[in-house]
Amino acid sequence: MRHFDEIRQMAADHKGGMDALDALLTDSHGKTAKQLAAIPDDRWLSLMTKCIFQAGFNWKVIETKWPGFEAAFNGFDVAKCAFLSDEDLDRLATDKSIVRNPQKIITVRDNAIFLRELAGEHGSAAAFFAAWPADDQIGLLEVLKARASRMGGNTAQYFLRFIGRDSFILSRDVTAALIREGVVDKQVTSKAAWRAVQDAFNTWAAQSGGSMTQISRTLAMSVGN
Repeated sequence: MRHFDEIRQMAADHKGGMDALDALLTDSHGKTAKQLAAIPDDRWLSLMTKCIFQAGFNWKVIETKWPGFEAAFNGFDVAKCAFLSDEDLDRLATDKSIVRNPQKIITVRDNAIFLRELAGEHGSAAAFFAAWPADDQIGLLEVLKARASRMGGNTAQYFLRFIGRDSFILSRDVTAALIREGVVDKQVTSKAAWRAVQDAFNTWAAQSGGSMTQISRTLAMSVGN
């Protein structure tokens, strides 16, 4: 596994120099814990739902329909969504203002219940996410996979990145870079491989002083695509 300075230079060579690379990474710091904790819980449910509906679907379609989603789910008010009845869910499955996928629609209620549970345990769901350490992203992903609905794999990773948490995403290019560096030998699926990935990111963070997001994006750019 190369020192991160070498990987950074590889990315700079592919992007036209170090200044050009730095310009591409200027927005890669993420929100502070204080900023994350200030995000209302309804926005966590909203983005969680958007990422679930985008998975395996045209993102532009979801974006275009999103005002309809916000209206249909009462602005993603967590208390209201947690108490959606089966009849409410059946009605929503016929609502043309949203994407009528019954299996994904029911996740709104399930994930509202999950966020209410977090609020009961930590004061707010936002406080829980804000307090989780950046050097244990795989632990947070495990919580989302185990306790939330349809928040496994890349869906959870995109959710964390889009909400503003400092995080890595195991995209095709990042995975290719991790294989090149000998961190893993194939797509990451096992617990051992996930631990190896987290350890590598933690090592590179210590070497560079950079954020997980910066490291992730630099790895992707270092493959030369």
